[in-house]
Amino acid sequence: MLAVPAPAQKYAAVVIDGSSGKTLFEANSTAPRYPASLTKMMTLYLLFEALEQGRISKTTLIPVSDNAARQPPTKLRFRRGETIDVETAIRAITVKSANDVAVAVAEYLGGSEQAFAAMMTAKARQIGMRSTVFRNASGLPDAGQLTTARDMAVLGVALRARFPQHFHYFSESDFMFRGRLVRGHNDMLGRVRGVNGIKTGYIRASGFNIVTSYDADGRRLILVVMGADSARQRNDHVEALIQRNLSPASNTTTRLLYAEQ
Repeated sequence: MLAVPAPAQKYAAVVIDGSSGKTLFEANSTAPRYPASLTKMMTLYLLFEALEQGRISKTTLIPVSDNAARQPPTKLRFRRGETIDVETAIRAITVKSANDVAVAVAEYLGGSEQAFAAMMTAKARQIGMRSTVFRNASGLPDAGQLTTARDMAVLGVALRARFPQHFHYFSESDFMFRGRLVRGHNDMLGRVRGVNGIKTGYIRASGFNIVTSYDADGRRLILVVMGADSARQRNDHVEALIQRNLSPASNTTTRLLYAEQ
């Protein structure tokens, strides 16, 4: 019996077999939840898409507006008028979960954060996230920004399948920025063999969230846990779910969890 690490009104979880698309475990998987910084997975999806389409390169400089610079932590503390190159922006978002950088990316790609959030929601529908609405690019508190554990699993699968050349960024636990080492928040990296990403999130209303990718010994899983009471409880629950679901894969027809582009 798995211990539930969160109040019922916040807790949700789902485990998806990454090869077959089969749901191996779920609890409250379609109940509305606040994504917190899991939101940034979609910000990155659109950034990776812009790279793939040639609209930007990894050396493209993104300007930081006053609005972006004023975002609350976690952030890299950019000042208005400074710039950040795309590759550093990717690492700032995946590793540090930097809110100022997420907003700068949104404004650069969408013209405004509000317009970019509409793009995020449209992309969510396109890839099969049926119940998600984005209001900002960072995941900072907004009562209208809602998702489900299942939708976050769809996004995790889509990121890994659509952008394998960029997925390694989600496995990085630190990076150098302006001569200092910036450490990340994803304590699952290095804790369980086979875990190779992807993103954590927390606001008070959501509890502690995570989407985790596992790939080892011929097994591929995407796991989502939302609403835990602490990072430690969240991580313990993810580890328990991994161990529980590493039984031999069932013979199911391979299918995509996310919609074709």
